[in-house]
Amino acid sequence: MKTQNKKIKKVVIAGGGTAGWMTAAALSKLLGKGIEVVLIESDEIPTVGVGEATIPTLHIFHQLLGINEQEFMAATNATFKLGISFENWRDINKDYIHSFGFLGQGCWAAGFQHFWLKGRAKGIVSEIGDYVPEHLGARAGKFAVLANQELNHAYHLDAGLYAKFLRSLAEKHGTTRVEGKISQVNLDNESGYIDSITLASGEIVEGDLFIDCTGFKGMLIEGALNTGFEDWSHILPCDSAIAVQTKMVRKPVPYTRAIARDSGWQWQIPLQNRTGNGLVFCSKYMTDEEAKQTLLANIQGELLNEPRVIKYKTGTRRKHWNKNCVAIGLSSGFIEPLESTGIHLFQKSIVRLMQMFPSQGINQADVDEFNSQAKTEVDNIKDFIILHYHLTERTDSPFWRYCKNMEIPDTLKHRMSLFKESGQVFKKAEELFGETSWIQVMMGQGLMPEQYHPIVDLMSDEELTSFLNNIKSAVKRKVDNWPDNNDFINHYCKSTTM
Repeated sequence: MKTQNKKIKKVVIAGGGTAGWMTAAALSKLLGKGIEVVLIESDEIPTVGVGEATIPTLHIFHQLLGINEQEFMAATNATFKLGISFENWRDINKDYIHSFGFLGQGCWAAGFQHFWLKGRAKGIVSEIGDYVPEHLGARAGKFAVLANQELNHAYHLDAGLYAKFLRSLAEKHGTTRVEGKISQVNLDNESGYIDSITLASGEIVEGDLFIDCTGFKGMLIEGALNTGFEDWSHILPCDSAIAVQTKMVRKPVPYTRAIARDSGWQWQIPLQNRTGNGLVFCSKYMTDEEAKQTLLANIQGELLNEPRVIKYKTGTRRKHWNKNCVAIGLSSGFIEPLESTGIHLFQKSIVRLMQMFPSQGINQADVDEFNSQAKTEVDNIKDFIILHYHLTERTDSPFWRYCKNMEIPDTLKHRMSLFKESGQVFKKAEELFGETSWIQVMMGQGLMPEQYHPIVDLMSDEELTSFLNNIKSAVKRKVDNWPDNNDFINHYCKSTTM
């Protein structure tokens, strides 16, 4: 059923930043000259600008847009990311790495973890990360981009420079930027659809389809359309972050650091020219001033800006597409930055919109499918994030006791029970995080399976030892051939903005 017969000829993007300019670049380049793309942005409104770590799926977006990796990295002060180091999450002084890439080699009936589990019982294996090149590379501080290599790396980048890079691409392909602050969103009296946006200057910007990239406020999707919000603060209780940049004091490592603190966690993101630092915390257990002092006491290097506090609520809009408005970015909701999924969710919404683009008019079936896919996606990521907080041995603070004892979704309970009882992990087609990710985090947080698959017993002890050693040796040989991470950055993508 068509809910709007009007052909979509003009798309208005409300808000810039990473989400806005990613959307503008994609629509203007990939949908061609059939539509007009206008982006409204005010220089007076700062962007959140702390989403500076990514995951490997960004390669897909960059390939679609024809973005050259070396040019992009040099323009955004980017460094390589092979995973995340989780420190003090399981318990104080118990650390692990969740790396990208794939874990060892399984068989048709059982994943590699089953072979490793028997090897562990026999005392013939080392830590599970030794069987993943990206994990070993992260620990060794080594990386290289080689021909025919799987794209299992991501980036640390300067979010402001990334938006600038994408803006250049978008404007090259016809996007028009309108400077101004939004003062009013105007609705059609009969349909309730957005008709236009009035700027503080009095200028009126009309459009057919509106993209809300106005951040947490959701000025269109919520402020004008009252879409509703699903609150997750009872299972993802952190609601604040404080961020600050510091000068580099050591060469960048190829991973993000996520260091658990008494009432939240601290991030460290190394760029070529500086380090991004922040503390995510729960205001029920820590004041803004306490968070600031905790962060400043645990960073190194001269401050490059004043620490700033960002308030948010975890959750998602009840609809990401409502009438003729699509929320992309923080306006659609916020899970939290722990596994660097923010930019991934931006790009997934952008690609999904282009796949279902309503050029001949808005169909309710398309809207419903878009919202269904978005809901499934954020629910799966939500479960993965909750896992880090709930599956812990920490009881040393009220915050961690709450996380350890809080009620969790049945879907996560099932996944944890399945792994504990049988060592099984399954990835559904629509899910972002695969078996390797779930295995590394569950084991890293202290959950070990009670048994392995019986097919492993078809191997003799000698065959199992040889099998495991061969995989480990192959991983080591691969990483041994990689250069020092910092040396490769200087050779491959040295910053052009420093």
